[in-house]
Amino acid sequence: MNKLDDSAALPPTASRDIKTIVNAGLKRRHAAERRFRGYGLTAISLGLAFVVLMFANIIGKGYPAFWQTYIQVPVTFDPTVIDPDGRRDPKALENADYAALVRAGLRGLFPQVEGRRELRSLYGLISNNAPLTLRAQVLADPTLIGASQEIWLLASATVDTLIKGNIDRTLDESLRPVKDNELGWIDQLHASGKIQRKFNTILFSNGDSREPEQAGIRGALMGSFYTLLITLLLSFPIGVATAVYLEEFAPKNRWTDLIEVNINNLAAVPSIVFGLLGLAVFINFFGLPRSAPLVGGLVLSLMTLPVIIIAGRAALTSVPPSIREAALGMGASKLQMVGHHVLPLAMPGMLTGSIIGMARALGESAPLLMIGMVAFIVDVPRGITDPATVLPVQIYLWADLPERAFVERTSAAIMVLLGFMVLMNGLAIVLRKRFERRW
Repeated sequence: MNKLDDSAALPPTASRDIKTIVNAGLKRRHAAERRFRGYGLTAISLGLAFVVLMFANIIGKGYPAFWQTYIQVPVTFDPTVIDPDGRRDPKALENADYAALVRAGLRGLFPQVEGRRELRSLYGLISNNAPLTLRAQVLADPTLIGASQEIWLLASATVDTLIKGNIDRTLDESLRPVKDNELGWIDQLHASGKIQRKFNTILFSNGDSREPEQAGIRGALMGSFYTLLITLLLSFPIGVATAVYLEEFAPKNRWTDLIEVNINNLAAVPSIVFGLLGLAVFINFFGLPRSAPLVGGLVLSLMTLPVIIIAGRAALTSVPPSIREAALGMGASKLQMVGHHVLPLAMPGMLTGSIIGMARALGESAPLLMIGMVAFIVDVPRGITDPATVLPVQIYLWADLPERAFVERTSAAIMVLLGFMVLMNGLAIVLRKRFERRW
């Protein structure tokens, strides 16, 4: 008699007990599965909520930095101040006292203001780069000398912060950076339409500055560009060549196994260790310039190489063996088989891994801090050996400053950095989808 016959021969009560036990077990398993799904959905929801909260916080703080306050000041380009000799000598025009023109324009707006202290407060409404703005206009067009114009000049960071609503006007005068008389002047300018908020081109055209309203990220952007350029030129060809050799040509022995283990271990080494290596080798031993994109690119190349090699080997492994066998069967040499058939098919995957590695390098700051790219650098770098900083380090520097205007610029720089990283990762996805082949 088989098992079915044995179960059929059980008493009705025993059969009901077995069904009850089975149903109870099914209920417990189904309940456990529902709980597991609930845990997963809860974890995903919490993760998304924190990401949304982080982005909302960054955008909420950084969005105002893309707008800057300007004050319209009547400026008379007095020839006795700018060019007393009347020769229009460029050197004389460059060294003229343009700050006196700004002060005269402000006194014309508020003739009732007297006293050294009040005048100093009045002049403080305008950023200290206003004379440079006037000098640039005169050097570009000397016919302005003798004319009077309404010029939009950059307001100070305090005025900008007040206009953006980040200073509580109801606080006692001793507890806020804007005094009562300054509030009156600002309200008068605002009522007459002489205060406006314009798109902050300075953020993208200037380098770093001690004054928040004059600080920009152009120097950091150019430093990141030169650093990533060096990183790409070094790490991509070396990484691809290493992956091809290890996967296609290297003999399988203990030495290649040791190399593979070390490459995998290097991919997990903390990035600051590469910074220490760059400090010891490239700067102290070879004497390369400190705080230069050249050294930064060399350090980031060492950090990025393992990622590119691992991604390249994975891309080569994904090419079917039949491609290799067909090429060899047609009489191609091994080098021709790799160069003409395997490598072109694996290149999309290699490019994807390289772009992801470069995106990781773009967001690194720890190794660059070790080689001196944390210095305060105002000038925009023009080459790979000029002193420079990068965008993550610029964010680190601004985040340590107490002024409210630097908080805005820190968040704005984070938005720009995240935008570049999303763009690079999106490019990697597009390349993979565009050139990917399914075997």
